[in-house]
Amino acid sequence: MFKSTKRGWGGIKNGDLLKLAEAEFHLFITSDQNLRYQQNLIGRKIAILELSTNDWRCIQSDNSAIITAIAGMKPSDFIQYKVGQEGA
Repeated sequence: MFKSTKRGWGGIKNGDLLKLAEAEFHLFITSDQNLRYQQNLIGRKIAILELSTNDWRCIQSDNSAIITAIAGMKPSDFIQYKVGQEGA
């Protein structure tokens, strides 16, 4: 897992960020709940997991369930995951 800032991608807008991520990764995890409205996700090859929060403590405490959700994802899937509640 990489934060976009650690990759030198800080400040890059979502559309360009998705293109960069798609070229290198199979999964894009975000807490940006507007991404699906702001970007055309049709035709994307990268799977996208939208978390309901960016609170790192909550995400870490739900780690096992998030990993289970990720394991079931296929390319181009878009899943909204409610952190702290089992299931997406």
